[in-house]
Amino acid sequence: MMSSLACLAMAVYFEARGEPLVGQAAVAHVVMNRVNDSRYPNTICEVVKQGPTYSWAKDYPVRDRCQFSFYCDGKSDKPRDKDAYENALWVAHGAMYGQTFDPTEGATHYHAHYVSPDWAEVKQMTVRINNHIFYKWEE
Repeated sequence: MMSSLACLAMAVYFEARGEPLVGQAAVAHVVMNRVNDSRYPNTICEVVKQGPTYSWAKDYPVRDRCQFSFYCDGKSDKPRDKDAYENALWVAHGAMYGQTFDPTEGATHYHAHYVSPDWAEVKQMTVRINNHIFYKWEE
């Protein structure tokens, strides 16, 4: 079983390792914002792994249906770039322990700028950071 820090670092690594530091922090804060929102699970690992599972294997996610795509994309979840993973751990630690500000203004959703998910129409955009656009629930 992975620690909360490892789950958050994996999300940062796989979702944003090519982004500038602020973009990586933004992804970490989206996870933390979900943890603190009653509409989502209340642990980091449950948020990162959220999505439908097969009825015959509750721990086996349905491919390409997870909230964070890296978790169920069918690819290895083993970080191959040691330096990028160490950076992701550092970013994750800062977000977990309130040592960094939330550049997303409370976002609970994001997507790459080159896709247009249906849910974006019913969320309030907060900011674009490099290749990701961030959203929060309508107030």
